[in-house]
Amino acid sequence: MDKPTWLNTPLERLLGSRTAKKLAPLGLENTADLLHFYPRRYLHWGKLTPLYSLHPNEDATILASVQSQQLHANRNGGVRLNVELTDGHSTITATFFATHPAKLSVHQGLLKPGTQHLFAGTISQYRGQLQLTHPSFEEAGEDVERILTKPIPVYPASSKCPTWFTAKAVGIILDQMRQEDLLDPFTASEKEKYGLLDLIEAIEKIHRPNTDTDIPKAKHTLKWVEAFELQAAFAQQRHTNAQARAKTIPATATEIIPEVIENFGYELTGGQQTAIAEVLADMSREVPMQRLLQADVGAGKTIVAGILMSVVVNAGYQAALLAPTEVLAQQHALNLRRLLPVPVELLTGSSKAGTRKHIAEITGSGQPAVLVGTHALLQDSLTFKNLALVVIDEQHRFGVAQREKLRENQDFVPHLLSMTATPIPRTIAMTVFGDLDITEIRELPKGRIPVKTHTVNECNHAWMQRLWVRSREEIEAGGRVFVVAPRIGDEESDSELASVTQTAQRLRNLPALQGIKVGELHGKLTPEEKAQIISDFNTGQLSLLVTTTVIEVGVDIKDASLMVILDAQQFGLSQLHQLRGRVGRGGQAATCIAVYSAEANPDSIERLEAFASTNSGFELAEYDLKLRCEGNVLGQSQSGKTTSLKALRVLRDADIIASARDLALAVVAEDPQLEKRPELAARVGLARQDAVWMDRV
Repeated sequence: MDKPTWLNTPLERLLGSRTAKKLAPLGLENTADLLHFYPRRYLHWGKLTPLYSLHPNEDATILASVQSQQLHANRNGGVRLNVELTDGHSTITATFFATHPAKLSVHQGLLKPGTQHLFAGTISQYRGQLQLTHPSFEEAGEDVERILTKPIPVYPASSKCPTWFTAKAVGIILDQMRQEDLLDPFTASEKEKYGLLDLIEAIEKIHRPNTDTDIPKAKHTLKWVEAFELQAAFAQQRHTNAQARAKTIPATATEIIPEVIENFGYELTGGQQTAIAEVLADMSREVPMQRLLQADVGAGKTIVAGILMSVVVNAGYQAALLAPTEVLAQQHALNLRRLLPVPVELLTGSSKAGTRKHIAEITGSGQPAVLVGTHALLQDSLTFKNLALVVIDEQHRFGVAQREKLRENQDFVPHLLSMTATPIPRTIAMTVFGDLDITEIRELPKGRIPVKTHTVNECNHAWMQRLWVRSREEIEAGGRVFVVAPRIGDEESDSELASVTQTAQRLRNLPALQGIKVGELHGKLTPEEKAQIISDFNTGQLSLLVTTTVIEVGVDIKDASLMVILDAQQFGLSQLHQLRGRVGRGGQAATCIAVYSAEANPDSIERLEAFASTNSGFELAEYDLKLRCEGNVLGQSQSGKTTSLKALRVLRDADIIASARDLALAVVAEDPQLEKRPELAARVGLARQDAVWMDRV
């Protein structure tokens, strides 16, 4: 356990339980949380306005003395504090509202008669009298002109924790902090080289800047601190991994590759060939591989994984493929049994007792085989004795502890290949931050035609009518049609969003689809029911399938040529791109129609237009990262507490991240345990949790 520091002191000890309780919903639990809870923007007092010249609806900054204050109960509940202000000639009332008198106790304590303050807010009018409602205020000393030029920090707030409350709490902590408590991770020479402030100065200036020029200087230093501590944590992980030993896969085992490619029936793309070569090079060494394979939808990552696992089995070892859903695991097992000239076994949560016993015998005996499964492969009753390669499909759906479970109970560490079919923003962050080596497959196999994508407003009745006629035409030409809805059925009847059950019934009644057999697929069905429906859809017994996003990954219907996504504004770019990847998989021309609601907001429509503009998952992921707040898309820590990048931004600050990575690698190479850098070691201990969330859902 890492040694306690002032930075991880609970706020309750420093601020009291009442204040700490108000800050907790914002994710602020200890000193470091609060110090690194940076203002989201800054305001300025502006030019002083005499009271006599004030007008309703204008923003104003006034310098006034408090004449009196009175607390009143409101007729409709709650209380208000009326504070009479004067500049010596005119008067105005500042009014503050609250649900309980205690919530205005701070205001009463600060705004005592005879004290002088600066007030800033919007002038309003009540019963013919001008007033300020909930203005910002600060006590005015002798140096009023300096205060007027001083930026006012504005923090993310909630109804129970307004920005002024957070600012006051931050101020109490700032007044207690000492240079040695902050664990400044940089040496003097590093600060000079990269233009960094002392950490105590940066923290002070980000929260209490004297001028606007203080803010960017502080941000630059704080970005470096954040990048450096995370990169040092990753560098240590790399160093630790390099000390472990894995099974080396000899070059002779690759003799099986031509046979697998022949079964596949297609030439490998350049990206597939490069991916195979990079992984084989990694697995020829004793250092355990940790590689992420990013392959766009339809780019053939499954065949790459299949070839690599065949090589491992041909070398006399076991390989495991971990999939997030039973549908995907079953699909992988079906395809791999057809393609691979090695034993392929399947284990899921619904596997029979006999199958479970059979798999346990294989894993325990070390018999060479490919083992495909869901989380069932992680159960304690399974012991792997000869596992040389672990392949994780849709890597972002598995936690670190889950993945590491397959690497236990052996005297060597299996190579690890994580895969994702759509490079979501979290994965982009990992390419910059993570301790995984990255391989990308961007091109589609020969003959694969990009899916044409269109957006349609549901209010365009002519287009909507044509949509279902077009569906019939696709089916009569031998195709299959997916219709995706965001919810299942009547249990959410108060929602206006399309559901599977209601949509399926409506389509069965449409004249344009008479005689077309319509199926329904969703997560409430049993694994056996899902498998049967997918099989019927594949063989043509069903021609149109209304479904939830359960088909997002793993469903491979060669004849599917049209997808209609209803209420498409409800889905993220990654999900939309994954769904689109379910059509055109047989090499035929295919179309995706994203239907959006008339109530869709401009941001949602912009996202859908971006989706329709490109078939590249890599481009969509970068667009998504620019569009959304990174702190909301990078996931959660293992404790469940929301984490985010505080000052750093993956795209905007790529140069800082790259430089911090180089510095961290050099520092850890010379001093792996950071014994010579105790401040950095302590910060890495605090950041280690964040180094893990990059890799989690």
